[in-house]
Amino acid sequence: MHGQTRWSLFMPNLTDRQWLWFAAAGYLAGFALGTAALLRGRRHSRVAMLATLAAGFALQTLGLALRGRMVKGCPLGNTFELFQFTAWSSASLFLVIGPTFRVSLLGYFTAMLAAVLTLVSLVIPAWDSALRTHVFGANPWIELHAALAVFSYGVFGLLALTSAMFLLRNYSLKSKHVGGWFSFLPSILDLDHIGVRLLGVGVALLTVSVALGAVYWLPHFETVDTLKVLATVAVWLAYVAALGLRLGGALPARRLAWACVALFGAALLSLAPVNSSRHPPASAAPEVRAP
Repeated sequence: MHGQTRWSLFMPNLTDRQWLWFAAAGYLAGFALGTAALLRGRRHSRVAMLATLAAGFALQTLGLALRGRMVKGCPLGNTFELFQFTAWSSASLFLVIGPTFRVSLLGYFTAMLAAVLTLVSLVIPAWDSALRTHVFGANPWIELHAALAVFSYGVFGLLALTSAMFLLRNYSLKSKHVGGWFSFLPSILDLDHIGVRLLGVGVALLTVSVALGAVYWLPHFETVDTLKVLATVAVWLAYVAALGLRLGGALPARRLAWACVALFGAALLSLAPVNSSRHPPASAAPEVRAP
């Protein structure tokens, strides 16, 4: 009760979805800022882009924190929350490591990805028709497993963006279109190095997540949804294979870029069976209608 009072004193009386709509507007402002600059043939302001992304991230953090208070755990209980958390992960990762890469267009593409994931999840009511509380029961390790898995999807989202930039740079060189906004793209080598590093980070996070999940899955396999396990492990194995082939020299940089774009699409599609498996008994995970 006291916690709720303190929250009310410092925060406006807005719902979690209202905060997330404001976050979407912040991300969309960053995307609009970058698009306007590109249409004028100019490089967008790094400071302004970081400010809009940071604002969107802060607002989304507030919305997800409020959602977490409502569901009494990490907000990963339905498709809406999974997409929101993926967008949040991509934005947070960019804000931490993006400036060190000195890739100006990466902020623009990150704003675009976060805006798309956030807005799409907000405009599809069926994805958030019910809130499942205590979705992970009393097991903090399963909650950590799920959070790491979805955060790794955010890393893979950023990887898909750098891969798309790699493909655009490759096209510009082959077609000899090196002027205009193509001139803002980093070199092929820089994008390849960034992509491999992001792939390694994403694989490491997802590997830890799968390992934590396996600790629970193996002794209680009869209670685990097979489709969820297969979807998660398939995504993990695909990314592990891509990293291994790239490090072994068997997968050229251009093919890796195409693979990473396709794999991220597959990873997003895999959220459907993962979410559909989350229908525990009502006593363990009661449902309430979303506001």
